[in-house]
Formats: sequence, structure tokens, C-alpha cells
Amino acid sequence: MTEATKLTKKDFTSDQEVRWCPGCGDYAILATVQSLLPDLGVTPENTVFISGIGCSSRFPYYMNTYGFHSIHGRAPAIASGLSITRPDLDVWVITGDGDGLSIGGNHLIHALRRNVNLKILLFNNEIYGLTKGQYSPTSRVGMIAKSTPMGSIDHPLNPISLALGAEAGFVARTIDIDRKHLTEVLHAAHEHHGAAFVEIYQNCIVFNDDAFTLVTDRETKAFNQIRLTHGEPITFGPDGQKAVVRRDDGSLEVVDTADAGDRIVRHDARAADPTLAFALSRLSHNPDRPTPFGIFRQVERPTYEDQLHEQIGHAQQQRGGGELRRLLESGNVWEVGAS
Repeated sequence: MTEATKLTKKDFTSDQEVRWCPGCGDYAILATVQSLLPDLGVTPENTVFISGIGCSSRFPYYMNTYGFHSIHGRAPAIASGLSITRPDLDVWVITGDGDGLSIGGNHLIHALRRNVNLKILLFNNEIYGLTKGQYSPTSRVGMIAKSTPMGSIDHPLNPISLALGAEAGFVARTIDIDRKHLTEVLHAAHEHHGAAFVEIYQNCIVFNDDAFTLVTDRETKAFNQIRLTHGEPITFGPDGQKAVVRRDDGSLEVVDTADAGDRIVRHDARAADPTLAFALSRLSHNPDRPTPFGIFRQVERPTYEDQLHEQIGHAQQQRGGGELRRLLESGNVWEVGAS
């Protein structure tokens, strides 16, 4: 693409009025994505956003690309079908903690384990927003909400741990108000060939405001954001006074850097074994104490699409050169009612 035809944010912005509550974190994510896409060198006609149901799922309306506002929890399944049949497209999935982890939990898990070439952005605000404030799969124990007036007794899901357990090749966490970090993570997710899962802490100003204060407030975030950088020792704090070290049982803990000695863990996002990444995901179940941000895992393996098309090509060569009738009549077949 020449400089004269370079696209801009405007080329990826639709003419639809954006309808989220004033102050919603979704605005920041939308603006970041619209600004990022031109820098990725993609075009609107080769880009698709597929969503499920929820506040975040309005996203495709606001993108001047192809899009599909699908049904509750099924966005990964629909996106998988598109990515498999049209591997030339950039396919993004927009979902939320309710849509993606409740009714859509199985679809999300299987898209990740199959390694379908999708970029899955999960907006996590720890609440159901569109249906007006019920607790969600990521809500904390004790959450007072419309559906839990005495406090939630459910143990919350950890989206990063779930994605790592499904052996996703790319797993990351970022936050709505940090545009620089959000941009860097989304850029890396797009460059990854295979399933990329990004959890985005997103503030719901109406039903769960200030859920992420410890990791966003100017006075506290330096003490509670653990920034992960591949190949670097994991330290944090205004002056790096805190460090992550490994316990004897393999789990991780935060200690004073002065007391850590040579035990400080060095981050390895490209390790084939996800053990370290999983241990990092368990440092903070919810952002109520020091919480890792960045890329937990970045490992490529064959995608579902690549393997499927290779298999189809092999079958065509072995069983009829691509003629459908010869394929159907090969192997173990029989005719119903035949004499």
C-alpha cells in the first residue's frame, strides 16, 4: 500500500451513533482498535468483527468493516466457521465476561484448544451490564448485585487461567484506560498466527464502577501493576522495590526485592510449557492485589485451519482428485434399500 492510499482511523469508523453509557470503558477500547487497524496494514473489506450478546457486542456496528452481531455466547463458533472457510480474512471476536464465560464458555474453550486463527477480545467488567447489573462469572465472592442481594457465593473464573488451561498460544491482559499498553498488546495479538486471547479490564461506570481502582488509580497503580516483559526479571513498584519469586511448591509470591536475592523470576512468554504463565495468572484472582499485565504466553503451533486444509488436500489427492461424487462413494459406503 502506497503512502497516498494509507488508511486512517476514519476509514474504520462507521456512521452509526455509538450507544454506550457516558464514561463506559468500551469507548476507549473502540477508539484504540479503530486507530490500530490502519497501522496493521489491513483493509476494511478483509476485516470482520463478530460478537455475541452484551454491551461489548455492539462493537461491530461501530466498525466500518464486515461484522456479525450473533447470538449469546456463540461468537467463537461462528467466527471459527468463517476463519476456516476464509483464511484470507482478519477475524476478531468481541465478547464479555458474561457472554464469553457463561453461556459461551465451551465455545471459547474449544476455539482456543483447536487453535483457530482468531483474535478474541474479552471485555471483563465483572458484571452483566446490558441486562442491568446481575453478577457474572468473574464477579468476586460477596458481590452485591441485582441477582445476589445478599452477596455472591460463586467462586469466580479467572479468564487468563482458563485460556492457559485450554492451551491457547497467545494469552494477554491489558486495561481500557491505558491506551499505549492496550495498543501494544492488540498489535502483538494480531501478529500471532493462531488463537489469541486478550482479557481487557473494562470499567462499567453504572453497575460496577471503580472495580479496578487498585490497578488504575494514579496513587496506587504503580504498587499493583506487575508489567510482564519477555526475558526480563519480574519486578514492580515505583522504584522496583517488589519482586515475584518462586516458592518451593512451584507457585509464585510477591516479596521485597531486597529480600529476593537470586530468586527473582525472569519472564519467559515463549516457553513451550505454560507452567510459569499459569502460575503468574494465579498471583491475583481479581485485581484486589498486585496483578500481572502484558503477554503471559506467546507460542505458535499449527492452526486448525492449516491442518484442515492440508488434510482436505491430501484426501482429494488420494480419493478422487476433488470430485465430490468419487469422494462420497469411496471408503466404507453402502446403499440403503439396495438389493
